[in-house]
Amino acid sequence: MRPLPKDVVKRLREELRLLHTYHSNAIEGNTLTLQETKLILEQGITIGGKSLHEHLEATNTAEAYEFIEDLVKGKRHVAHETIQEIHAIVTRSILTEPGKYRVTNVRIVGAIKTPPDYTKVVNLMDELFETLKKSKYGPISTAASLHYGVVAIHPFIDGNGRVARLITNLYLMQHGYPPIVLRKENRKKYYGALKKADQNDPDPFINFIAKAVDESLTFYLSAVGGDDELLPLGVLAKESPYSQEYLSLLARQDKLDAIKINGIWHASRRALKQYIDSVGA
Repeated sequence: MRPLPKDVVKRLREELRLLHTYHSNAIEGNTLTLQETKLILEQGITIGGKSLHEHLEATNTAEAYEFIEDLVKGKRHVAHETIQEIHAIVTRSILTEPGKYRVTNVRIVGAIKTPPDYTKVVNLMDELFETLKKSKYGPISTAASLHYGVVAIHPFIDGNGRVARLITNLYLMQHGYPPIVLRKENRKKYYGALKKADQNDPDPFINFIAKAVDESLTFYLSAVGGDDELLPLGVLAKESPYSQEYLSLLARQDKLDAIKINGIWHASRRALKQYIDSVGA
């Protein structure tokens, strides 16, 4: 369906920038709401009762998102300089040495594995980038491996999760996929899948990233309209033999291609027809 209309692309870009910024920070404990994040990014408004730190996380993450968009246009490879530049933007005015690999050891509360000794960070990142270049797997599996690698190596004192999510989007976008949003509502699943990867079971995390890609593609297709337009399940239920509650159950079970927007499940007429055809209803 490409090329999409320019105004559609602009709207999608702005919305995904906002969603990525809000959810990526919320996963790490930032208490700004989606609407507050939108006001900060689009109008430069200071939110009363929220810390300077949280405001900086919002503006920095949004700027880093714009930076990876520029990297995609410039066809920059994922390398030491790339990841350090991203980290420098994400943690600017937050850490004393933004963009610098850690020179001390760290522990992560609740983690199965302790991050490697700081003296091994550079060599391990070298190995990660080399593995990336030689990967024989598809872009989604490779992007998931890249994400996990950054989190496991933990090259920075802080900001590793935000950087991992940005670098994952950079890789996906470089390979023709839309950026993904890992939502705060799925935080438990996200960390659970990462723990499984720590136990040498990478499939749950690869599937988690694949689900996010599927949601993002659905989001993009919805912008085209027609049978791909996203509608609340309450609306679709009126056009189907199923109740809204049953469609919501199918969405939660991943049997209906759906996406949750502002807490409400949405799907397309095409997705509903595909499900109906699959069960012969």
